[in-house]
Amino acid sequence: MAENDVTGTIHLADNLAVLRDLPTASVDLIYIDPPFNTGKVQQRTQLRTVRSDDGDRVGFQGRRYESIVLGTKRFSDLFDDYLAFLEPRLTEAHRVLAPHGSFYFHVDYREVHYCKLLLDTIFGRDSFLNEIIWAYDYGGRPKTKWPPKHDNILLYAKDPSNYVFNYDEIERIPYMAPGLVGPEKAARGKLPTDTWWHTIVPTNGAEKTGYPTQKPLGVLRRIIQASSRPGALVLDFFAGSGTTGVAAREFGRRFLLVDDSREALEVMARRFDGADGIRWVGFDATPYRSSHKQGSLFSVPAAQNG
Repeated sequence: MAENDVTGTIHLADNLAVLRDLPTASVDLIYIDPPFNTGKVQQRTQLRTVRSDDGDRVGFQGRRYESIVLGTKRFSDLFDDYLAFLEPRLTEAHRVLAPHGSFYFHVDYREVHYCKLLLDTIFGRDSFLNEIIWAYDYGGRPKTKWPPKHDNILLYAKDPSNYVFNYDEIERIPYMAPGLVGPEKAARGKLPTDTWWHTIVPTNGAEKTGYPTQKPLGVLRRIIQASSRPGALVLDFFAGSGTTGVAAREFGRRFLLVDDSREALEVMARRFDGADGIRWVGFDATPYRSSHKQGSLFSVPAAQNG
């Protein structure tokens, strides 16, 4: 399969290594749904920041600061682990995002506040566009507090004055009271707000892959339809079951998926079975496919080649 025929690339790899190899400003849209617990012991680096015109961090009102490393220590606190794990990956995500690109960060209600502070530091507060609430209704209902039935999706633009938002192409939703808006408006529907009511992936539905954190196609379809153009490159470096890639293909976008879980790649191999133009890096999808087509390519990263 020729390089020009590749529409999707899927890596079994540490996403930080893949991100560092990507060219600057090469990706049009990024969506990630990172896991909470990395399962690894991380290191915590103490920093002190001082004002500097050439500093590596941007703070309030665009002032620049230089980071000075005071020391590093190992620790086991789960919350600090999470942000320490995310920060270098989010920094690389900002670097590889095109000037017109958008970044969607999917997280739950327990961590969203801390993650927004980190993203504000990396992208800048002015680049924050929306906090989208994905609301659903399933599972148990505790009797000690309001049942938590939503996820949070933070949306940032690389440049808040220049980003893709396809207003006229976004799938509309029905009016709650169509009789009040007239037949023409009722037939067209209305633009969704920043609160998205969408069911989870049905247990017995055709969409279900069995992957534990699979997100519904409807959510990714809306993101890709709104924030990318045909032929754009969509990146998901916590790819899981590959939903981002499936939605990207539906709308004629290219995609790059990364996950370090072999289980995730096995799920994706079955999910993309029969799809042409898929290149697999560091993983042989052939044993997990029902047919051996010529549309997929398996390659090993140069560092792993003998």
